[in-house]
Amino acid sequence: MTGPLYDLAIIGGGINGAGIAADAAGRGLKVVLVEMGDLGGATSSASSKLIHGGLRYLEQYEFRLVREALQEREILLARAPHIIWPMRFVLPHVEGMRPRAVIRAGLFLYDHLARRRLLPGSQSIDLTRDKAGQALRPELTHGFSYWDCWVDDARLVVANARAAADRGASIQTRTALTGLHREKEGWRLELDGKTGRSTCTARTIVNAAGPWADDVSALAFGRSTSNGAPRIRLVKGSHIVVPRIAGADDAYLLQNKDGRVVFALPFERDFTLIGTTDVPFDGDRRHVVISAEEESYLLNLANAFFVMPLKAEDIVWRYAGVRPLYDDAEANPSAVSRDYRLDLEGSGDGPELLTVLGGKVTTYRRLAEAVLEKLRPQLPPMGPAWTATAALPGGGMPDANFSAFLSVLIACYPAFPPSTLEHLARRYGTCTADLLGDAKDPAGLGADLGGGLTEREVVYLKDNEWASSADDVLWRRTKTGLHLKSAQDQKQASGRIARLL
Repeated sequence: MTGPLYDLAIIGGGINGAGIAADAAGRGLKVVLVEMGDLGGATSSASSKLIHGGLRYLEQYEFRLVREALQEREILLARAPHIIWPMRFVLPHVEGMRPRAVIRAGLFLYDHLARRRLLPGSQSIDLTRDKAGQALRPELTHGFSYWDCWVDDARLVVANARAAADRGASIQTRTALTGLHREKEGWRLELDGKTGRSTCTARTIVNAAGPWADDVSALAFGRSTSNGAPRIRLVKGSHIVVPRIAGADDAYLLQNKDGRVVFALPFERDFTLIGTTDVPFDGDRRHVVISAEEESYLLNLANAFFVMPLKAEDIVWRYAGVRPLYDDAEANPSAVSRDYRLDLEGSGDGPELLTVLGGKVTTYRRLAEAVLEKLRPQLPPMGPAWTATAALPGGGMPDANFSAFLSVLIACYPAFPPSTLEHLARRYGTCTADLLGDAKDPAGLGADLGGGLTEREVVYLKDNEWASSADDVLWRRTKTGLHLKSAQDQKQASGRIARLL
């Protein structure tokens, strides 16, 4: 055995890996998380940014998945009210698509599959009178509303990594796994990170590498997918961001003639986020981009519903990611289950490796509990499950009341514009005071790098959230890149950020 000895090594710093690391460290295990890029740098920052039950999954009879997700919706809202908040969704009814009775029945199930305490129920709405109808084409006169939650997906990943580190976990970003060797008492990991090559040993490993999970299995067992490694199906989801559609202050669920649904969501105060697509993917997993066909698909669907016409020139940001789903042989990519599967490999002849397949942001916490339960025989005695009731870093507000917390923050920092404090509080919650430190006014935060991003915030992200590149700051931990008006502004901000990291 060489290098540090851990009870559990987790490969992959997306939402599943970070969630498992936090849960395990909080139960007293010695944990290391290894991520080859940035935390949440791939699939977990390319989602539709929702904590939701998945209304459309009811059509696929995924009742257990929807029920679990609905239960998690309220748990997560209470754990991180600064980065998760309720949002009303409007579903315009279109003649010739899903009948009203079917939608009403689905929404009744959605309301009652799990207990609701914090979110209202669904209802029918008259779009000629409801304010949500102002953004829609006049022929759309009837619809339904229901409630789900928004989440800053990249910040949720970082919050879980921070929770893990606060409980003793080692978080190693920009660190490639180059070798995995089974030994009598555990796995020897060969790593190549920011400070060079190193090794460590772990009693057992969780493979949470998402789109790269098959690669990790092959590294561990020296075999290809065709020889029995976990089967992963990559499905690309793409999104576009446009200036806020006039009147579209609610979220919308838009039905297309092909049976798919697409979200249009209020985003970053001034924008509307539209997505997602479901397209089979077999390209370069490190460079996933939206295609012209996907872009046209999203624009055409939005234009079928909204009064305000959209064209390609209106798009201010595009992003895409691949979902590593368990391949259930379903022909339609949209119908492939978003449920998770846990595959334990190597049983009986040495240390084991558990591979996580599938899953969604909403159910990451339950997935983490399932992983630790499955690995219990291979791990030292550990504490009980704890994450259902513990706030994530920044989320420890009385009664999970963000508005009340913000009011106190504004009173404590009277020289700061309330809008600045709200912006910071939405990112950092109760950790905002740590960022502000001894600053008495905005000048105390250093130079404004553009879009309201200050020198002190960049240093805080470097010191506390593993930010090490301009993209980490501009497009994941903050969305400041959106608020910079030109490519030249983004380039200048990137250079100034790079000098601080």
